[in-house]
Amino acid sequence: MKIVFITPASTLCRNFFYRLGNKIYGHSNSITGPLVLGHILKNAGHTVEVYEELFRDVDLKVCDSADVVCLYTMTSTAPRAYQLADTLRKRGKRIIIGGIHASALPEEALLHADIVITGEGESVIRDAVEGNKSGQIIKAPPLRNLDDIPFPDYSILKTPCEVANVLTTRGCPFHCSFCTTSRMFNPYRERSVDNVIAELRYYKKLGFRYMNFEDDNFTADKERTKKILRIMIRENLTFKETFFFGRTDMADDEELLTLLEKAHLTRVLVGIESLNQKALDTINKHQKISDIEKCSEALQRHHIRLIASLVLGIDTDGPADIQRSVDFCKKINAYQLQPAILTPYPGTPVYEQYAKEGRIINADWQFYNMIVVNFKPKRMNPWMLQKCFFRELRKFYTLVSSFKITKIFGFEYGVRRFLFGLLIKFALAGVFLLTKINLGNPLYRLSHMQAADWHKQLCTNK
Repeated sequence: MKIVFITPASTLCRNFFYRLGNKIYGHSNSITGPLVLGHILKNAGHTVEVYEELFRDVDLKVCDSADVVCLYTMTSTAPRAYQLADTLRKRGKRIIIGGIHASALPEEALLHADIVITGEGESVIRDAVEGNKSGQIIKAPPLRNLDDIPFPDYSILKTPCEVANVLTTRGCPFHCSFCTTSRMFNPYRERSVDNVIAELRYYKKLGFRYMNFEDDNFTADKERTKKILRIMIRENLTFKETFFFGRTDMADDEELLTLLEKAHLTRVLVGIESLNQKALDTINKHQKISDIEKCSEALQRHHIRLIASLVLGIDTDGPADIQRSVDFCKKINAYQLQPAILTPYPGTPVYEQYAKEGRIINADWQFYNMIVVNFKPKRMNPWMLQKCFFRELRKFYTLVSSFKITKIFGFEYGVRRFLFGLLIKFALAGVFLLTKINLGNPLYRLSHMQAADWHKQLCTNK
């Protein structure tokens, strides 16, 4: 059989300016799940093609000869996945839907699919495709041994890809209340160091110049991480740039920081989330303000560019807390700012809490993208939170900050910062127009929410 995998992208992410922003600040990559599942099916004798919509439009003619089309869903991409599924089903195609969103709401996904896979699909994908499983919702158990999984097969990927993505673990030892992946991939598991190194050797042979460690927390097990880094350095398995996710506690291990620098792990996203300790405790972050300060200093000392991730709209945070957090990120010369509006994703404790309290104001999944406010905050009205997001983003990416980044990290990165700042200004001008024109967009609705609704909510919260 011929199987086509498509990873959809939302309308926003298929926008020209969004794609331009991706090119300025990064390189094209691909979600590894379909490449792994496709490898399993290829080994079973099937013909497999994988397409990623984020960086290039996908012509649905590629599905004309397909027997099965598999669609991956995140919450913000679910409407697009459903649209593609409905179109292809009308053409007689058999549709399988999986991913984080489908795992949280399988009955919803089943309205648009022949089969829905929940959980980690490696152990069931072949049976699902070949029709060997009964039932329309197939629950896949967590894999016990991650070394049994084949590496992602980039030969079946038909859209641009400059970066190899590596997952050395699944899940996260921590369970922040807003996080979806720690619930999708639970419990926390690790691949063996030898298996990880074998994958890195494979990508060096393929000629990749860039690599991402996509673990939720690459430095969770510091001793294991150091073993991987030492071998990378010894065998020259380093790349021009390598991105990873980490936590502030990496600053407690000077040897780890030195190895990260030597292995060319050049960019790290750290969840700072808030400079309000009450907020950090509310979301079960398990870190202190002093940890954040120590980490930022250590990363700069080791020439590792910090992507500062903030969560805006935590119940204990008001506008002043958000401003203080962004000012802190500017002070420590963070390379990038990733402000994420707290989003009540289905399947998380935050979603359950807000639904119970009647605080969710928008159920259109395409806007569950950490850019649009979809709930009623406690210490400000929704439009105030939305304005905070836009205002702080604009304040962070300034001409002066570009010069600072140039001085610290070099000309190339200063130029990237400057160009991204220009793009932000143009994009926000377009966003401002959306708040004035009623085209059914959520920004217009947020900007016109009545003050009386806010006062009523405020009284209720007292």
